[in-house]
Amino acid sequence: MKKVCVVGTSLGKGGAERSTAMLSKILFDLRYEVYIVITKSDIDYKYAGNLFDLEREYGGGLTSFKKFKILRSFFKHHNFDIIIDNRTRPSFLKEYILYNYIFLAKRKISLVRSFYLKRYFPSSKILSKLIYNRNTTLVAVSKEIMRSIKINYNLQNVRQIYNPVDINITEARTTEHFDIDGKFILWYGRIENNVKNFDLLLNAYKKSILLTKNIKLCIIGQGKDVELLHEKINSLELKDRVYYVPFLKNPFPYVKRAIYTTLTSYYEGFPRVLIESLSYGTPVISVNCKSGPNEIIQNEYNGLLVENHNVSALANAFDRMIEDNILYLKCKNNAKTSVEKFSIENITKDWRELLI
Repeated sequence: MKKVCVVGTSLGKGGAERSTAMLSKILFDLRYEVYIVITKSDIDYKYAGNLFDLEREYGGGLTSFKKFKILRSFFKHHNFDIIIDNRTRPSFLKEYILYNYIFLAKRKISLVRSFYLKRYFPSSKILSKLIYNRNTTLVAVSKEIMRSIKINYNLQNVRQIYNPVDINITEARTTEHFDIDGKFILWYGRIENNVKNFDLLLNAYKKSILLTKNIKLCIIGQGKDVELLHEKINSLELKDRVYYVPFLKNPFPYVKRAIYTTLTSYYEGFPRVLIESLSYGTPVISVNCKSGPNEIIQNEYNGLLVENHNVSALANAFDRMIEDNILYLKCKNNAKTSVEKFSIENITKDWRELLI
């Protein structure tokens, strides 16, 4: 049995973290001996395999040198066949040390989960190649990310594998707590305005007919801009119309009952919000940001795809899904089948092919 290690920051409160947990299950089902390494002791999602929690084992406040020393000993001891890196990697020097002296394995795979490539690559093509050498395969979660890596960094050792959605597991979770009255639309994710752009969300909601139809906006999430979010809600006089819920391990009771889910980000990777919502039969409305939405949404078939940064266009899409019942039912009826290609079974096949 080959040994594989998935490296992440944590297993809590984010799409990348949920993906780390799901990837561990995929690898376990593929009969690998699975290890997960995290540096922050934050665990919300179920995983498979053995967990090495650096913060729990050694406490916080470790120097970089101490972390490097501990991790080098760990990887040297286990002699992994494959290391899969699911972290962001913005610092060249740190990553050069990790990839050349710490991550000791026959083969390395580096995931790229956002179109904002500065989170994963140094600015120089030469420096990028010093990190991602011939023994490393880059895996992009969307076709647009893969194309961008090849164009901007002249790296050809790139594959593309989508994020999976486990429809069977999410369906089983819908019996849990649900607490909102009346009809609502849904936004959920990390509360960071410079990425998720809840300014656009709130302004479009304010401009739409949803207020006159007594349809609430439900926002679920946690992040550094929660206070800013509430300030914006109050400034737009939406306090009685926006229902805020802090981070939930299980947002799916809300997803299932929402009229539709919306996404308003400046940029993405391959957003789970969209594929999870569609897997419940909940239509979606998304801005056409880079990347992911246009590889998930078939406009007017399973949702609506609109121009980014355009309040009027988004408000109009909000209205169409309420006023055009034929369009809404079409999108709702097509939602589940439209994401079958992203099922965990199909994505497992892609990982099996890559690993073999």
